[in-house]
Amino acid sequence: MATRTASAIGWTLTVLVGSFLLFDGGARLAGFAPYVEAMTKFGYGAALAPWIGLTLLVCTILMLIARTAVVGSVLVTGYLGGATATHLRIHDAWFLFPVVLGALAWFGLYLREPRLLALVLLKPNPPR
Repeated sequence: MATRTASAIGWTLTVLVGSFLLFDGGARLAGFAPYVEAMTKFGYGAALAPWIGLTLLVCTILMLIARTAVVGSVLVTGYLGGATATHLRIHDAWFLFPVVLGALAWFGLYLREPRLLALVLLKPNPPR
């Protein structure tokens, strides 16, 4: 796949995932009732909703900025891991949604930054 095409697909995936996460974090920060009710359903206090929303917003913004995309993706992965664990803890059927979201975020980053594959696979440097 051409680098330009891969980059465009990568940015598209990143923007789609980022848009969802920004909306989710913003709704929690604003105290949107369905989001706060879901927090209590999952066993978290309603007072934590703004803090969790702010955390998600900061992590997502870092993921969307090209210079901090790797750090942001790691932080978003941690957030989504917590979401997955929360869904599994109460036997919720939507536990795969955060997993898929995280995979799409990393695939988008990989398509935008091909050097990431070398980091992930930890390939030894070729002899000189």
